[in-house]
Amino acid sequence: MKQGIQSVIIWFVGIFLTVVLFFVMAFVSIVLFPFDRKRKLTHAQCFWWSDAVTALNPYWDVKVEGLENIDHSKTYVAISNHQSLADIVLMYKTKMQFKWVAKESLFKVPVLGWNMSLAKHIRLRRGDFSSIKKVYKEAAHWLRRGVSVVFFPEGTRSDNLELGEFQNGAFKLAIKEKVPVLPILIQGTRDAIPKGSWRFTTKVSIFIKVLPPIDTAEYLPADFNRLRDFARAQISNNQ
Repeated sequence: MKQGIQSVIIWFVGIFLTVVLFFVMAFVSIVLFPFDRKRKLTHAQCFWWSDAVTALNPYWDVKVEGLENIDHSKTYVAISNHQSLADIVLMYKTKMQFKWVAKESLFKVPVLGWNMSLAKHIRLRRGDFSSIKKVYKEAAHWLRRGVSVVFFPEGTRSDNLELGEFQNGAFKLAIKEKVPVLPILIQGTRDAIPKGSWRFTTKVSIFIKVLPPIDTAEYLPADFNRLRDFARAQISNNQ
């Protein structure tokens, strides 16, 4: 009974905070549009939202390490393993300015998708070659404007604790645009959101670790697979 009541409260508070976030983001994006074309201030509203959602969930114990590896004056191609939708909430704990590369279906989710559109995140239609080309063009555009881009190079959420194989695109982009790759490890989120149920029943330890950036200056375009494997090893070795 107690878990049921707590779960209802958690979902209500989470949805309420996400709705509030939408109105705050909409207000900021409209009022500051002439001064915030990159939507940095709009994006920054997600920082308090992430802190509130994680702090108010008694089933989540969140620890963050490695924030000193982020130089906020630099631009990165950030990569992370992917276990759950909770990864979206947790990534904002880094307090980085970035654009997600996210599947188009997420943009269709009420409120959450609206927030993603307001922040000008990047839509990907899976299996559509023209969409993939558009994604990398848009990602390069943001990198050149000084905004980092976040990829989940596994391509989809992992169904187990094993790290999946990485796709090549993020690493080709980093070499082409001459920006560092920033590996980020997320652990514990696979069970953070209940599957097949609305009830939270288990306390989960969630760990986010920002690893040292990988300089791409010495990598040639043909070296993307070497960069990919090295970045994957950095995340795998810290699991």
